[in-house]
Amino acid sequence: MKNTTPALRLTDAIVNKLRPPIAETAAPARPRPAYYRDSATPGLQLRVMPSGVKTFVLARRMGGRPVRWTLGQFPAVSTAQARRQAVRLAGQVSFGQDPTEARRKARAETTLAELFTLYLEGHAKPHKRSWKADVDQFDRYLAPWRPRKLSTIRHTDVSTLHATIGRDKGHCAANRLLALLRCMFNFAAGLGYTGGNPAAGHKKFKEHARDRFLNADELRAFFAALAVEPDPWPDLFRLALLTGARRANVFAMKWADLELKRGLWRISEAESKSKEPLLCVLAPDAVGILQHRAETAKGSQYVFPSWGKSGHTANPQPAWRRILKRAGLANLHLHDLRRTFGSWQAAMGASLSVIGKSLGHRDVATTAIYARLDMDPVRASVNAAAGAIMAAGFPPVELPALLPIDTNGSVR
Repeated sequence: MKNTTPALRLTDAIVNKLRPPIAETAAPARPRPAYYRDSATPGLQLRVMPSGVKTFVLARRMGGRPVRWTLGQFPAVSTAQARRQAVRLAGQVSFGQDPTEARRKARAETTLAELFTLYLEGHAKPHKRSWKADVDQFDRYLAPWRPRKLSTIRHTDVSTLHATIGRDKGHCAANRLLALLRCMFNFAAGLGYTGGNPAAGHKKFKEHARDRFLNADELRAFFAALAVEPDPWPDLFRLALLTGARRANVFAMKWADLELKRGLWRISEAESKSKEPLLCVLAPDAVGILQHRAETAKGSQYVFPSWGKSGHTANPQPAWRRILKRAGLANLHLHDLRRTFGSWQAAMGASLSVIGKSLGHRDVATTAIYARLDMDPVRASVNAAAGAIMAAGFPPVELPALLPIDTNGSVR
């Protein structure tokens, strides 16, 4: 028989004093564990092994048979902690739930880190050009949550994180992270997760659209600061300004996509943020920069080649910070060059539809208008804005003659 004593009101002090059981007979025999029942909590028992190891267990009947669930060893688990666990598990048993099965499912449940890997490979990389921004956000703000099971992430957890990032890093950063979490849990639901979306139903911070652009005085300082930078930064930043193109497209510009004789730059749908092919008009000053670079291109497919993995120039931030410091400019982002171009187009009297087409905006409200536009008014607007920008920055210079163009559009 089991060596079972009468019920005791278990406390840490009493548990500490209990001694291991001894053999019941003089003959050599292995003593059996002793079980001590807690008089305060139904089902809570302490099992004392002959080795002296003391373990709290919950003893209940389930499906008509006696079952014990291990709660933890003493003293790592105190009497008070064991009592709380026993009450919680007893409640599960009362509702027909098997704590052992619940623990097994918890161990097998997906962590946030595992979900992000699935989301990255199954959704972000195939459908988002900005998937690297998702990786950056996850590493920056969600690293402490990597081992957490999905069911442990509550609505209040996300609300607190959203508020903290909004206070410390800004409203835009907080809203982008909220959108990432919501998208991840929606993806999990598509895989069969039924725990709900803790990132849904939160009120986003109000964001204020940036309206920063370079005025005439700032343009002069900007061009002067560019002049002392090493290659390729002067040409790269000037082209970003004179085309209004997105930075990623300027960095990855290819000779094969340029028709310099016609002053056109084709951006494929694979490289376009809107997932549609774009045709960008190149002003004479932009063509002049490209003609100059073509003379020293050295056979690379890229206008701005690099030894890096991508094959083209990247990581402009060190150079950008030097330029801003030298020019005395504050609160200016690289994307503001694109905004500057559009603002100068507007200042020269261009319509919003023409500006939108020259910048490759995908705007439902003006799609019908874009479809009826030819390139002549766009070219006039681009040339006027580029000319005004260059005139504001420094006196115009004589442009080199156009290089011959092959039938395939490449520079000879």
